[in-house]
Amino acid sequence: MADVLITSAAEQDFTESLCWYAERSQPAATGFETEFDRALASIRADPHRFPHCDDRHRFYLMRRYPFRVIYFEQADRVVIVAVAHAKRKPDYWSNR
Repeated sequence: MADVLITSAAEQDFTESLCWYAERSQPAATGFETEFDRALASIRADPHRFPHCDDRHRFYLMRRYPFRVIYFEQADRVVIVAVAHAKRKPDYWSNR
């Protein structure tokens, strides 16, 4: 299993989205957090399993929420660079 590092930018993405859901529905926010944890566990267990979104990055598509967890591998760890909404500004994170 790979170690997972979440960048501050990805943490901010996650927090902003979690707050957005929490303002509308606590169960939706809890579900979002659970789905994010599931994404991290899946990525940690098998980072090569998920498709590439460019020559360096891969992504995990969340099942119940329209978000992609964008990451790359660095030595023996995985670096999460974005928790990106799949339909809004899809490549805003590409400079990270």
